Amino acid sequence: MKFNTKTIHGGQHPDPATGAVMPPVYQTSTFAQKSPGVHGGYEYSRAANPTRTALENALASIENGTRGLAFSSGLAATDCVLKLLKPNDEVIAMDDLYGGTYRMFSKIYQEFGIKFHFVDMNDLDKFKSLINENTKLVWVETPTNPLMKLADIEAVAKITKEKNLLFAVDNTFATPYLQRPLDMGADIVMHSATKYLGGHSDVIAGALIVKNEQLGEKLHFAQFATGGTLGPQDSYLVLRGIKTLHLRMQRHCENGEKVANFLSNHPKVKTVYYPGLESNPFYDIAKKQMQGGFGGMVSFTFESGKKEDAIKFLESVRVFTLAESLGGVESLANHPALMTHASIPEDKRKEIGITDDLVRLSVGVEDAEDLLEDLRQALG
Repeated sequence: MKFNTKTIHGGQHPDPATGAVMPPVYQTSTFAQKSPGVHGGYEYSRAANPTRTALENALASIENGTRGLAFSSGLAATDCVLKLLKPNDEVIAMDDLYGGTYRMFSKIYQEFGIKFHFVDMNDLDKFKSLINENTKLVWVETPTNPLMKLADIEAVAKITKEKNLLFAVDNTFATPYLQRPLDMGADIVMHSATKYLGGHSDVIAGALIVKNEQLGEKLHFAQFATGGTLGPQDSYLVLRGIKTLHLRMQRHCENGEKVANFLSNHPKVKTVYYPGLESNPFYDIAKKQMQGGFGGMVSFTFESGKKEDAIKFLESVRVFTLAESLGGVESLANHPALMTHASIPEDKRKEIGITDDLVRLSVGVEDAEDLLEDLRQALG
């Protein structure tokens, strides 16, 4: 089954009770049992719920996995992976990460005795030098938030396989429409399903997908035992979003490329971060592992280097909305240093390139000409 068909039919079946084409929202906390411990596969909605099961089957299908798990947020999904670790374990992570991920690593789990190393995953020699007997997990975003850095998934996976390490990829920006990390050697794929999978800025959700069934059982136990599950109404909304993922991503990619090219030729713009530009240092990796486009996320800085110019721009947009989050049908604009990545210490932000004049755009599915005109007037 091809991907575009999988978004609609993958892992999906009409509701067995009613024949409903879309699964009903099973808004129930508990299920009747015929005899103590004898039930039809469902007993309590924290363990499993038919609406969530339908979503989890769809997630597994579109990422070419065997097990999908749906969570109450992307951070809840990330938290579940870290629960596989114990004190004195070590994690090697991409140096450019979503601020919430960095905060969880450095402020929560580091306090529990887990050590984190942040490294440029394109420096494979540096990456390998950090591996020791305590290393248990490698965590990568590709493309990264907000600098659109890429990691060569196959190259990293080759090393993690040799060293018997778990390898997790945050695939939120690319989505399985463009990139399927499990097919390239990753063990775990994570999504903030709030973003492109949901696609309509109306739900908070997260997802994990794996191929190894034993690993899937371990993650499900941690999910069930600690309760970060997604409710049935939100499961329905994400599942509905997945049905149009391929259509939306096609337009996100088309518009993203037009916006990136426009900004690249604007005299007030200094640097454009977009993997689809031939001038981008990650272009070759993007061409190899992102199939069908380069996504709808674009970041840029100003020729002046001034924070004030970034703020003025963000206060001037009319079609773009100044807001956190990304991946919805509407275009959003964001100031990472003051918004999504404010939890990262200033010196660390500057070290990895998150400057005060950096703006991140989530390019939506509006008419491209309206978006370009909005950028034109906001830049002045």
